[in-house]
Amino acid sequence: MAGRSLARRGARGTGHGARGAWAEIKRLREAVRRHDRLYYVKHQPELSDQEYDRLYRRLVELEREHPELVTPDSPTQRVGGQPLKAFPSVRHAVPMLSMDNTYNEAELRAFDERMRKWLDGEAVEYVVELKIDGVSVSLLYERGVFVRGATRGDGVTGDEVSANLRTVRSIPLRLEVPKGRALPGRVELRGEVFMSWQAFERANAEKERLGEALFANPRNATAGSLKLLDPKIVATRQLGIFVHGAGLMEPAFAETQDELLRWCEAAGLPVNPHRALCGSIDEVIECCEPWRERRRTLGYATDGMVVKVNRFDQHRQLGTTAKSPRWMIAYKFPAEQATTVVEDIVVQVGRTGMLTPVAQLRPVLLAGTTVSRASLHNEDEIARKDVRVGDTVVIEKAGEIIPQVVTVVTEQRTGRERRFQMPTHCPACGAPVRRLEGEVAVRCESLACPAQLKERLLHYGSRNAMDIEGLGDALVEQLIDGRLVASYADLYGLTVEQLAELERMGEKSAQNLVQAIDASRRRELERLLVALGIRHVGVHVAQLLAEHFRTMQALLRVSVEQLIERKGQTKQVTSTIKGVGPEAAESVVRFFSMERSQREIERLAECGVRMEQSRRAAVSGLLDGQTVVVTGSLEGWSRGEAEALIRRLGGRVASSVSAKTGFVVASADPGSKLERAKALGVRVVNEAEFRRIVHAE
Repeated sequence: MAGRSLARRGARGTGHGARGAWAEIKRLREAVRRHDRLYYVKHQPELSDQEYDRLYRRLVELEREHPELVTPDSPTQRVGGQPLKAFPSVRHAVPMLSMDNTYNEAELRAFDERMRKWLDGEAVEYVVELKIDGVSVSLLYERGVFVRGATRGDGVTGDEVSANLRTVRSIPLRLEVPKGRALPGRVELRGEVFMSWQAFERANAEKERLGEALFANPRNATAGSLKLLDPKIVATRQLGIFVHGAGLMEPAFAETQDELLRWCEAAGLPVNPHRALCGSIDEVIECCEPWRERRRTLGYATDGMVVKVNRFDQHRQLGTTAKSPRWMIAYKFPAEQATTVVEDIVVQVGRTGMLTPVAQLRPVLLAGTTVSRASLHNEDEIARKDVRVGDTVVIEKAGEIIPQVVTVVTEQRTGRERRFQMPTHCPACGAPVRRLEGEVAVRCESLACPAQLKERLLHYGSRNAMDIEGLGDALVEQLIDGRLVASYADLYGLTVEQLAELERMGEKSAQNLVQAIDASRRRELERLLVALGIRHVGVHVAQLLAEHFRTMQALLRVSVEQLIERKGQTKQVTSTIKGVGPEAAESVVRFFSMERSQREIERLAECGVRMEQSRRAAVSGLLDGQTVVVTGSLEGWSRGEAEALIRRLGGRVASSVSAKTGFVVASADPGSKLERAKALGVRVVNEAEFRRIVHAE
């Protein structure tokens, strides 16, 4: 009803065009919801990514043209605009209690005996479900529309994380109407948000690229993601969810757990398919046992099974304790462990310079594979567990995948064990290492460190940095293996002849790469600052630094006092440049004070790399409030550079043309966007005009 009345208001306000738009918007929303469910819930996609993107882009376009028709349950409203300042507290309609645990068959049978005793011998059915290793949340729907989501918190009150949960693509923003049923006026569903192993690896790869501490496991990663105040970052974590229960049903629409889960599936909610309805405890045990091994084949972490009495009237009879429902129990599988010996502790240097101690183990079979190494994470963790070379240790696989040392068997020490000491110099390049106050990580910050070279070069040539097209993984490996490149500056000495001899290059590809490298000499100072890989300096901070200091020489002379203020008796640290935090400021000063950094920058300058910010980047606010679309191939700069400039001048970059577009920058091969701009009467400028608009000439 809310959507229909809004449609009528929009139609009255904007005429026949809005009525036609509303009909198309409704059709597109239904199509996008359907294909989201097929892809994210049923894993049965019917459209290619390109076809889906066309549907979604058209919906976005129409909603931009008719903002009065946008509703909260539209698929376009998953990611909000501005980061939150804090999470408000929310009281659960029904307390979210935790579960009692059991670890063996005897305890599971004792649970069954208690159920039958407390139910005076009534027949008992059980629903058995996988126990997902994630974070518990509640989802509140009113008349089928998602209105609020919250974490469990203390069970009574949690944090409202609605904006973050909207980014979970498998959570429907509007429920489907189950066949032959009506949607309840109000239902609070319970579920477990999780991160797949694949998404976990991607998240840790990104944290490693940024030089941040890695997540310990998917559950830790999920919890950390839901606590983020910026939903845009949460969206990149690709979280999933399985709904497994309800705290509130107004009016009631299910009498059993099995019926509830089937209703949830019909309403478009993601429900784990691996569950069973069992008529006895023997069937429950028979159902649970195969999952000891089978769970390792899943793409997400589980840590046991959940056994629930099926009938809700029996739930009410059984009641709860202060901490947990009496009618359910978690049957947890103990992690498989093994005992072995630490033969050595070596230090690996990661691609961001982080030093990680790794235990070299006497090979041992664990959870189906031979384990010979285990990460010890950092020197604080080694000290906490008191792991020494020669120790006998108990190991297990965290989440059944990552080997870790659980404890030391101190009774088996002989006195010949050796304590570990973190090296003072990088084992890969010999440069001094540094551990910052308040951090557990020890890092090598040398630009010449060979252990970091591949990732540093890839980052240097990436789109937001020096934008060197063609500088990919395979090529960088060949350049390093062939000793053609050992630093950023070496890229500028490469010749067509050298490159043409490399595998899968050829003369034409070699020429293109040399031209791309040459073009990178003319990038703005802000792009170079990103490219240098300074910790805590991304695109935005690099722009602020470049605009403030204007030249590399000024940055090389920067002092702590220029960037950081310490105020009050507590010596609270603040940055002197708005938008540049204290961590970034200290990192910048440290980077430019290092002799190796200074030497590399000097070499880049000798190679003709631009060391100043041009005046075209100086006029901030020039495009305030304007939406700009860039289409076609620009000659004097990359599209990324043009779009970055638009944003810096206060404009908004859009991917499609609408009636609200300020102007379109069209160059060679502009495509359909030019035609649409002409049809809508939107101003079109060429590259030369755009340069004049932004004072780039």
